[in-house]
Formats: sequence, structure tokens, C-alpha cells
Amino acid sequence: MSTPTKKSPKVWKAGTLTYSTGGLMVLFGWLLVGDFAWQLKERSVATTAQLVLKSFGSPDLLVGLLIGSVPAAIGLIIGPIISVKSDRTRTRWGRRIPFLLIPLPVVVLSMFGLAATPHLGAWIHEFLGARSPGPMGSSLLAFSIFWVLFELATIITNALFGALINDIVPHETIGRFFGLFRIVSLVDGMIFNVFLIKHAEEYYSWIFIGTGLIYGIGFTLMCLMVKEGQYPPPEPQAPGASGRLMGFKTYLRECFATPFYLLVFGAVILGWVCFAPVNSFSIFYAKQLGINMEIYGQFTAVSYAVSLVLAYILGILADKFHPIRMGIACLSLYAAIAIWGAFSITNLTTFGIAYIGHTVMSGAYLTSTASITQRLYPKLKFAQFASGQGILLAIFSGIMPPAVGLFLDLNHHNYRMTFLFSGLIAVGGLVFYILVYRRFMQLGGPQHYRAPLSETSEFQ
Repeated sequence: MSTPTKKSPKVWKAGTLTYSTGGLMVLFGWLLVGDFAWQLKERSVATTAQLVLKSFGSPDLLVGLLIGSVPAAIGLIIGPIISVKSDRTRTRWGRRIPFLLIPLPVVVLSMFGLAATPHLGAWIHEFLGARSPGPMGSSLLAFSIFWVLFELATIITNALFGALINDIVPHETIGRFFGLFRIVSLVDGMIFNVFLIKHAEEYYSWIFIGTGLIYGIGFTLMCLMVKEGQYPPPEPQAPGASGRLMGFKTYLRECFATPFYLLVFGAVILGWVCFAPVNSFSIFYAKQLGINMEIYGQFTAVSYAVSLVLAYILGILADKFHPIRMGIACLSLYAAIAIWGAFSITNLTTFGIAYIGHTVMSGAYLTSTASITQRLYPKLKFAQFASGQGILLAIFSGIMPPAVGLFLDLNHHNYRMTFLFSGLIAVGGLVFYILVYRRFMQLGGPQHYRAPLSETSEFQ
């Protein structure tokens, strides 16, 4: 009688890295520690900054410039340089972690600087004397300086955090992993909107300090505890590129001369920026309708609670059906909700329905498509292609918030229009997604897809 063979334990692979199921859970745990710290910063700092700027008497145009255009401009310049440099770097600590650790102290110290804005503004006002723009103007100047430093360091981190995940997380599990990421992000959002946002205008200094400390500790622990694998040597630099990160012409050709990637760029970028008009000004719309910050925070928390329940399920669906298909479904529903809101919001109830619908569906889209670039871009040059996408995203992100802000300034702050803008941009994104899907199926579809310009290596 034959003895039954014992089933081998499941082994997960990401490049040269291998994980048991337990090892994969440990990896996820440390990445989620870093994600908690990172998402708390992402969820709280920008919203708090908006309220602080308004308390200093800032016009909507300046809010749009600082919150939208400044990070976009920094990303346009720094993103491609850092991304390509990281792709080509080989150190004992990996090619991503050094670039995540170096800017970390700048992020933390700049948040401390934002916290000290009133004191620094008073000092600037006194120092400039007759040339001072006034106490509020001086505070805006101090805030702007530290905001630029904060965004400079944040852009570097954000450009490479996703690249680290792409390198060390097995792709069979990446949809579910981003579902867990989304859950952590939503928990951060609920903490901020339930407990902190109603005190943000009064205690913003403590919010900046506390967030800075949590980010510094949590992100440092993640970088120290996760490990990168081994990478094949980088390709030789293009002729004439000696002494530079890579030939500029080669970069442009690889990123922007392949029609399929241009379609992907269009789909991903419009999918991201379609939420910006509502996200940038919904807090002011709520105030215009007489909705206090506690109720606004409760609306946000409710939408996050719904999104939290959906997050892991959406991650599983993304692994099963592919992020492109999920993106088409989510953008279709979002466009319908946003356009409905543009013509239906008149009071607290209709605002709550439209705003919760906006937040739930934008979250569903972001969760479902979080792994789309990891699935479509060449693996060894992932950060390079992500930076190419980032260039275009920076242009759109830099133009849109101040453009919408200027429109609102000139049209008596008609914040209802932000929902219409978001809905129409979502329709444009939907068109690009359909075109991407058609080409994706021609390239092999979910089972046999191979990225154009893919490298021939075990890492791919």
C-alpha cells in the first residue's frame, strides 16, 4: 500500500526573494506598519494645511497652488531623476530603501516647522518691519517655506514606496495586499476625521507634531525590518549618457514612444485627477452649506467605514478579474454619482449622499486599481515608467487645483461645480480605460500578458 505524499508548504516568490506563508505575513505586517505611518501623514497633513491656510486669510487660488501646484512642480523635476537613479542603484541595502530613509528626517522636521508657523510668522513680521506683508502674510510666508520642504521630501518617498512594494511583494497576492493597504489607510482616515478634524484649526500645531513623530518612527521601523532581494545588473547607459542618470532621449523614447503606455498613462492619470476638484474644495463646500466640521468629519468617517468593509473584497476581485476591468466598473459608477451630485446638492442631506458616494467610489477605484501599474509596467524599470507617468500627472495635478480655485474665485465660490468637473474627467478616464483594455487583450490578456520593453530575466 502506497504512503500518501505530504503536501509541500506553499512558497511565494518575488524576484530572488522567497517566502513561506508565515514569512509573507511578517512582510505584510512590517509594510503595514510603515503604511500606517505614511497614510496618517497623507490623510491628515494636507487637510489640516487647507484649514490653516484659510485661517490665515488665504484665497482659494493660493490654496490650489500650494496644495496642488507645488507638489506637482516638485514631482515633475525630482520624480524622474530619483526614479531612474533608484532603478539603476545596487547597494547592500537594496535599491529603494536608501532613497526612502534619506528624506525621512526632512519630512519630520518640516512638519515641526509647520507646527511653529505662528511663532515664525511673528518673528518674520518683526524682522521685516515696514517691509512686512503683515502678521498673516508673514505666517503664510513661513508656512509656504516649510510646505515646500515637506513636499520635496514627500515626493521622493511617494515615488519609491510603490516601487519597493513592486520589488518585494509576490504579484499573485498584490491585489489583496493593496486591499490591506486600503484598510490601513481608511483606519487612518477615520482616526483623523472622527477625533482630529474638528480640532484641526485650533490644535493644528499638535497634529503636525504628533503626525511627524508617528511617521518618523513607523516608517523607519519598516525600512529597517524589510529586506530587498538581488537584482540583475542595470542595462548599460545609452551612448553619450556617460556621467548622467541615463540618456534623456532614451528615457523619452522608452516612456513616451510606446502607444500602449501612453494609453495607460492617460487612464491612470485621469482616474487619479478626476477626484481632485471635489477633494480640494469639499471642505469649503460643506462650510458654505452651513455644515460644521464635526458633521463633515462624520460623513467622511461613515464613507471610510463602508470602504473599509469593501477594501479586502475589492483586492480579491482585482486579483481575480484584473485591475483594468475593475477600473472600468468603478469609474462608470463614480461618474454617475458625481454628475448627479452636481445637479442635486442643495442641503446637508443631498451633500451627505453625494459626498459619501464620492468618497466610497473614489476609494473603491483606488483600491481596485492600486496594482495596475505593477501588472503593466516592465518590472526592472518600474520606477522609470512610474516617473514617466508622474511627469504627466504632475502637469495635470499642477494645473487643475489652481485652475478650479481661480474658477471658483471668479464665480462666487460655486463649489457645486466641483462635482461636475470630477464627473466629466471621470468619463474621459473611462474612455482611456476601455482603450487600454482592448490593447491589453491583444498583448495576451490576464494569462499571457508581457509588458512591451520587458527585460528577459528571472526578475521579470
